[in-house]
Amino acid sequence: MLLDTGPLVALLNPRDRHHRWAVEALAVRARVITCESVLSEAFFLLSASSRASAGLRGMLSERALEVAKLSDELGPITKLMGRYANVPMSLADSCLVRLSELFPKGVVATIDSDLLVYRRFGRQVIPVLMP
Repeated sequence: MLLDTGPLVALLNPRDRHHRWAVEALAVRARVITCESVLSEAFFLLSASSRASAGLRGMLSERALEVAKLSDELGPITKLMGRYANVPMSLADSCLVRLSELFPKGVVATIDSDLLVYRRFGRQVIPVLMP
């Protein structure tokens, strides 16, 4: 599973309208991969709640999330951002599209409908899990 910001925030925030869905969706025993830009967005969105922020720090320290290193993928990532500049595509979304290319069997867990517009490898639909 490739994890976007929305489900991660919803998982850690019981008041989020997608909390119940995120708990069920992330209860899988699959490998969960995300990226630094998703984590940055999540920490920012959770900053008002010390408990939720601590929960995310705990997930990282317990290695409940695998954080993909994408520094060697900046060329393809920025190319995707240019291609979808009219949407516009965030860095986190671009990283998730690139992760879906690097892990083609992965499904992106998201609440972001833009992931339905983006294509991996130019034309392939990205498999998504949404509420």
